[in-house]
Amino acid sequence: MTSRHSFCRSCLNRCWETGLRECSVCRKKPSKAKPPSNLALRNVCQALLEARRSSALDEKMNCNLHGEKLKLFCLEDKQPICLVCQTSKLHKSHDCSPIDEAVQDCKDELALSLKNLQVKEDNLKRIHMTSTYMSMYIKSQALETQRRIKGHFEQLHQVLYQEESARIAAVKKEEEEKIAGIKDMVKEQSAEEQSVTETISAIQEQLEEDEIVLLKNFKAIQDRERSIAPGSENMSGLLIDVAKHLCNLQYNVWEKILDHIDYTPVTLDPNTAHPCLILSDNLTSLRYSNQQSGCPDNAERFHMSAEVAGATSLGSGSHHWVVETGSNQDWLLGAASSSVPRNSEISARPENGFWTLCFRNGEFRAMTSPPTTLSVTRAPEQIKVHLDYDKGTVSFFDPADDMLIYAFSHTFTETLLPYFYTQSSHPLRIMPEKVLVTVLRQ
Repeated sequence: MTSRHSFCRSCLNRCWETGLRECSVCRKKPSKAKPPSNLALRNVCQALLEARRSSALDEKMNCNLHGEKLKLFCLEDKQPICLVCQTSKLHKSHDCSPIDEAVQDCKDELALSLKNLQVKEDNLKRIHMTSTYMSMYIKSQALETQRRIKGHFEQLHQVLYQEESARIAAVKKEEEEKIAGIKDMVKEQSAEEQSVTETISAIQEQLEEDEIVLLKNFKAIQDRERSIAPGSENMSGLLIDVAKHLCNLQYNVWEKILDHIDYTPVTLDPNTAHPCLILSDNLTSLRYSNQQSGCPDNAERFHMSAEVAGATSLGSGSHHWVVETGSNQDWLLGAASSSVPRNSEISARPENGFWTLCFRNGEFRAMTSPPTTLSVTRAPEQIKVHLDYDKGTVSFFDPADDMLIYAFSHTFTETLLPYFYTQSSHPLRIMPEKVLVTVLRQ
């Protein structure tokens, strides 16, 4: 208000911002930096707004159908009702509770829902973070796998290159030998040709000599002619033995490559390895480390102890693999069901889906229920695991003399995986096997 003239606050502020700080009616300028408020008018406006809010609240607290105050809460329809509504057909048979009780019950229920939703929100955030990290890990995993593939092929390329160089060198060597032989043969033939030419000249001279002279020299000329060996016309074996170099070349090279290639009947699945286990690049050995790797928390991974499974499921037939234990003093080896829990710690027992042999504290034990202590004449440096799925046996041998250490018997109902555990920094290594090539002739 200025000069007792009142204006809307928003209109007055717009006018004030233009710099023309004077009354729009009488054009008088105010004595204060800011226009004073009309307290009486402001109080009237606030009272009107409060009355409107109170009226709106009262309307909300009353039933829309009957105008009565909402005093009950229908437990079936989940809505507040008045006393008239309770006696109506819509709610007559429904259970109801007082508003005060319903409010507390609803608050408790909403609080529980809020808590559950917050847990879900936290889980979703965790899953989102895990998914983001897993995407990054997959990219890293792909690059590392490609690097290892290239490394393996570089080794094969090197073997092929060496074999190619050796075979080309063999051809060149034979070429040099054949050409040297031809040169020696030509040299001998040239000498023989020279001798024949000289003998011809000598005979022609004798034919022109006197008869007595001819007769005197006849025997010598005849002996000279007889001493000339007949020229060899045998030209066999002079060419390059092309068949020797090209016959079944790819097959022969493949056999040579097998001498440089290891075949391992079982390999490890890195996606199942506990973060404390370090696997070799070719996935045939494992060892324990106190520093965990930054692998993702995927469902297939063993989370509770230093375990890893083989990469191939075994559901039929007979299988075996040999593990070099060496100086490792803490290990379990054998087979496990594909469905064994990966995120909880359970005993490696047959009833839990494990058929294993344990070496710990210098003692061998078959992990039965309870474990069976085994007596062995000497501690083997290798253990052979033999699974006969159809016969239902998991057996352990000392491959040095094929002596049986222990055998489990069980009727398997699901696929099995090779199983490994260690808490030693000394590696367990799956031994390669010799590959034999058999040609079927029909």
